[in-house]
Amino acid sequence: MKNKRLEKNLTLREFCRRLEEDASNWSKIERGVLGPPQDTEKLRKIAAILGIAKGGSEWKEFIDMATVGAGVIPEYIMSDKAIVDALPFFFRTVGSVKPTKEELEELIEAIKRGT
Repeated sequence: MKNKRLEKNLTLREFCRRLEEDASNWSKIERGVLGPPQDTEKLRKIAAILGIAKGGSEWKEFIDMATVGAGVIPEYIMSDKAIVDALPFFFRTVGSVKPTKEELEELIEAIKRGT
């Protein structure tokens, strides 16, 4: 969210004024001290301020980042049995062996395919 805010040349204070949010609390979100909001209406308002159109790929990434930033696995992943079954392997792999970015991308694709 911070990168997108900066791309839009919005200061923290201006962004928070539009969002009707306290700048000091929002700063904690941007620094990772607090998790991002999960409220759908709040996320829609943030997206509108940042110029993120609902339904597009940028919207999906925005929602995923907010969800993961709060320490939650997105629902569409949790509802796919093949992916859920592969998650223990994924976590073991990431936890014990630091894969390269390419290896991680390959692993993600394999999880999506359920293989």
